[in-house]
Amino acid sequence: MDRLSNTVRPYAWGSTTAIPELLGIAPTGEPQAEMWMGAHPGAPSRVTRATAGQPLSEVIAAEQPLSDVIAADPVRELGPAAVEKFGPRLPFLLKLLAAGAPLSLQVHPNLAQAKEGYAAEESAGVPTDAPHRNYKDANHKPELICALTPFDGLCGFRTPLEAADLLAGLDVDSLKPYVDLLHAHPEEAALREVLTAVLTADPDEMTATVAEAAAAAERLGGAYAPYASIAHHYPGDPGVIAAMLLNYVQLQPGEALFLGAGIPHAYLNGLGVEIMANSDNVLRCGLTPKHVDVAELLRIVRFEASDPGVLRPEASPSGEEVYDTPTDEFRLSRYVLAPDATPRDLTAPTPQILLCTAGSVTAGDLTLAPGESAFVPAGDKTEISGTGGGAGTVFRATVVA
Repeated sequence: MDRLSNTVRPYAWGSTTAIPELLGIAPTGEPQAEMWMGAHPGAPSRVTRATAGQPLSEVIAAEQPLSDVIAADPVRELGPAAVEKFGPRLPFLLKLLAAGAPLSLQVHPNLAQAKEGYAAEESAGVPTDAPHRNYKDANHKPELICALTPFDGLCGFRTPLEAADLLAGLDVDSLKPYVDLLHAHPEEAALREVLTAVLTADPDEMTATVAEAAAAAERLGGAYAPYASIAHHYPGDPGVIAAMLLNYVQLQPGEALFLGAGIPHAYLNGLGVEIMANSDNVLRCGLTPKHVDVAELLRIVRFEASDPGVLRPEASPSGEEVYDTPTDEFRLSRYVLAPDATPRDLTAPTPQILLCTAGSVTAGDLTLAPGESAFVPAGDKTEISGTGGGAGTVFRATVVA
């Protein structure tokens, strides 16, 4: 088992306080948006591996990326079943995500779309780091967010009639054509036409529409308050109007959302544990200064109204609480461990990352405090238990192989 040293990403939308408070350290004043745990090439976790007879001074200086450790012996680290199913790499990325402002409104492709889009951009010679590049890899990106604090987000389309009522309530003349479209067409066509119209509208006209809608939302409050807040962060952005087509969701601690392919979504505020397939593929709809490829976005989005489907963990006799999802690249669960409880055996034939989020937890020969994590190679004997001073909470990330 390896204690992980993890990178915190300072994206502009990040909270300045949430991750430092969890870690018990002083804020720097800069946004701290995501702490990455895993072997993603963008910011792999680092571990210290000792070899037989290696001097302590060399061990201390021998910190290396987890991605390199796995690449050196993938079957040993990941297990033969995971390597056969997903290849010689860790197929998930675990994060602490702290939103102090809304993230971009976005969707992710399915696996076939990702492979097709990646191949097309590779064939066209689009540099991987180009600002207009859509597909950084050939993988899909299902993801799950589990709230550690009250957590606000947008997930999936409202019904056209619900969206029409919300827009109509603002009493903004330039929104009335969208209201009419939502009333006039079947569900898929209505949602597609309105999102297309919003994203392709004249920029100056849309800026004025968003400003008027934001002022109305501020005045009305209640169900409109989230959109006034979004517009405050992204004045004039067409994503403010697109956001009103989506379900607004408030998660309580322990509740989660699963985001499958083609589902438009955005995280607005709060601290959570996020897990996803190891991919960077994002198609943006708004609430961002980054590139929005409207044509490709419209190819990927699933234009269907859906319930957000708030997930609550399913408890098992072992004490493991599992967040059930339809993807195999990751499996997220948690344990709440009383100090005097019997240790839980987590030994598994698949790789694991353990993340403590509350109290104190003993994992193997390590003690994990809030925000600390460990990588467990496949097959390694692993037990976890609470340590004195109250219950400890640990999230367990692994794969289905």
